[in-house]
Formats: sequence, C-alpha cells, structure tokens
Amino acid sequence: MLDIHFIREKPEIVKKNLRNRQADSKIIDELLDKDMKWRESKKELDELRAERNKLGLEISALKKQKKDAKKEIEKSGQVSAKIRELEEFVENLEKYLRNTLLTIPNLLDKSVPTGKDETGNKEIRKVGKPKKNSKDVLAHDELGIKAGVLDFERGAKLGGHRFTVMKGWASRMERALINFMLNAQTMKGYTEIIPPYLVKGEIMEGTGQLPKFEEDLYKCRDDDLWLIPTAEVPLTNLFAGEILEEKDLPHNLTAYTPCFRKEAGAYGKDIRGMIRQHQFDKIELVKIVHPEESYKELEKLTKDAEDILKLLGLPYRVVELCSGDIGFSAAKTYDIEVWIPSQDKYREISSCSNCTDFQARRMNTRFRDSKGKMEYVHTLNGSGLAVGRCLIAVMENYQDENGLDIPKPLRDFMGMGRIEF
Repeated sequence: MLDIHFIREKPEIVKKNLRNRQADSKIIDELLDKDMKWRESKKELDELRAERNKLGLEISALKKQKKDAKKEIEKSGQVSAKIRELEEFVENLEKYLRNTLLTIPNLLDKSVPTGKDETGNKEIRKVGKPKKNSKDVLAHDELGIKAGVLDFERGAKLGGHRFTVMKGWASRMERALINFMLNAQTMKGYTEIIPPYLVKGEIMEGTGQLPKFEEDLYKCRDDDLWLIPTAEVPLTNLFAGEILEEKDLPHNLTAYTPCFRKEAGAYGKDIRGMIRQHQFDKIELVKIVHPEESYKELEKLTKDAEDILKLLGLPYRVVELCSGDIGFSAAKTYDIEVWIPSQDKYREISSCSNCTDFQARRMNTRFRDSKGKMEYVHTLNGSGLAVGRCLIAVMENYQDENGLDIPKPLRDFMGMGRIEF
C-alpha cells in the first residue's frame, strides 16, 4: 500500500508509475478528490463535536442555575443530527479511500526498464547451454503417459481440468526435488517453516492478493478462509502487526507448500501437461529486511534460487521484468527461466521480487532502530523453485532414447542414478 501523504505530495509520480504499468492513472485524481472531501468533512466533524461539547457545558451550567436551557438543548439536537449525518459520510469516504489504496500497485524502482509487456523484459544473463530441443526429446506429458507416471485422465476425473495424478518415479522425483531444495536453502541459513495452507482474508490482503486477484483464488464457502496461492502469503504475514527489533533483521524464511490458483487469466494457455496447474508444489523464499539492505538482499535471493538450477545442471536465464509485466506488489523483479527442450524456449520457474515497504504497510509490520525510531520493514519473496516445472525440466533435459539420467543431487534422495524406459 502506498502512503497517502506521498500521493498527496507527488501525484504525478504515482500517475506516471501507473501509466508505465499499463494501468489507468485517472484513479489518482478521483482518490485525491475524495481525500480532499474527507479532510474537509473531518475538520467540519471535529468542529461540530466541539460545538456540541460546548453546548453540553452551557446546558449543564444553565440547569445548575435553574435557568431555561430549551434553546440550547434544541440547538444541541440539531448539531447532533448533523454529526450523525456527517459521520456516515466520513465513514463511507474512509472505506472508499482504503479500498482504493488497496488497488494501487507499488512504485517501481528507477532501474526497472519501461515496457508495454513481456517483450520489454531485459535479459540479464544466461547460464548453461541448452543441449536438447524439440527434435531430441518427448515432451514431459508424452513421456509421462508413455512411462505410466503421469495420469492426466484420472487427474481430471478427481479434480477436473488442470489437475494431474503423479505415480511411480515421477512422484518420487517430485519428493526428491522438494527435499533437495529445502536442504539446500536451510544450509544457507533460511529457517524452514510449515505454515497453514488456509489463511484469513486479511492475510491475503497483507501481501496484495486481495482484493486485486480475488478471482484467481480459492475461498472456503462458509468462512473467511482462503487456500494459499503461494507460501509467500503466510511466510510474509508471520510478522503482521508486529514491531521487530533492528538487531534481529534480516529474517530469512523458507517453506514447502502446495499452491492453489484458479489461473483464471490464463484460459486456453498451456493446456497440455503440468506447466500450468490449479494445484502445484513450490519452495518459497522470503526475506524480511532493513530498508537499506533490500536491493542487496534481492540479488542474494535471486542467487539462492539460481543455485538450485546450477546444482541440477539445468540451463537457464535471468530476465529483469519491465514496467508493463511486473507484479502488483513488486518494485523490482527478476524472473528465472529454465530451458524446456520440447518447447524450444525458456519458461519461468522463479520470480524474485523486492516489494520494498508496500506489503509491510498493508500488514503494519515495522521495526525499532537503536534510537527507538519506528520504520516499516522491506519484504522480498521468490520461488526456490516451482517444483513441478523443475520436474518437467529434468524429465526433458536429462532424457535420452532409452531412459532418464537422474541429476547427481537427487540420486541419494531417490536411491538410484538412472531410470530405464
């Protein structure tokens, strides 16, 4: 959430930010108009309350003196009626202001390239050289069906469209990847968390999933509980409403969770296979840091996610997202894309973002420095990695005519070095 004081003082910066994000900037003029009415009405309300209090004292004094207070009582009633009417008006304005502020995205860092969509993203680096392409391999879904380890028909029978049943060595490799990734990150100092997979609406709101992306989320019918779309939600909100101590920063957290998304905006996209599912596994990395360290920590976070791909020997590239492609809560984002041979292209496997104080304001998460001053923390998050997409990359990049070599880091977890078809 942006600071309303900043919007009042520098509306043109916020408008330009919205235009760069390919969003409508008119909302800022509407917001500031309502904000002015709110401030004027709040001032009038305070004056009316002061007048009512004054009249109350006058009425009390007149009654003590056994004098007629009818005129003052009548006037006090009129003032009270105005107060009730204005209180409702002010309350409605406050609801509008808060709800509107919740829909305005984060300010982009100055280093973010300006662009309309993903074509404006900037490639930062490539690591590893792709050795296979669509002519050399079976796509993961074809291989999975042939080997009897991916069952899309039964997935659809159980859960409907975009669900998969994994069996045999595929499910074993998924589990191996989860354990390998968690071990790798906890060895670096991340604290492993097992969070709830259902969270309250205010928790979704804290990291920016609500109200903006409500249509993409799964909600329980009878209560205010939502299935998490990513472990970023519970991990970042662990400190919601808290005041942390500067000496305890940074907090580096990791968790494995299933993730649940309707993918409503992706209709007709990536229908085949497991690229885009309503339920998928992911290892999440979250950092709660000092504001002065957040961009340095973004580079560390991205490296921590990249290291998994390096250890697995999978070719990948890192791109910096442009203004028209970056996420709602992010000020700066690096996407890590792994090489998928069957598609002859790189596909996103991790998105590493610095959200600056945007989420912290929504969650009211602050820290106290050595002088006792309160300040909002900065929050960062990234996938370390999306497990299903990593499984796909291994199935295709390590595939040959007769079988599948298992990457060395996974062999102890799986108890084998190769799978024969």
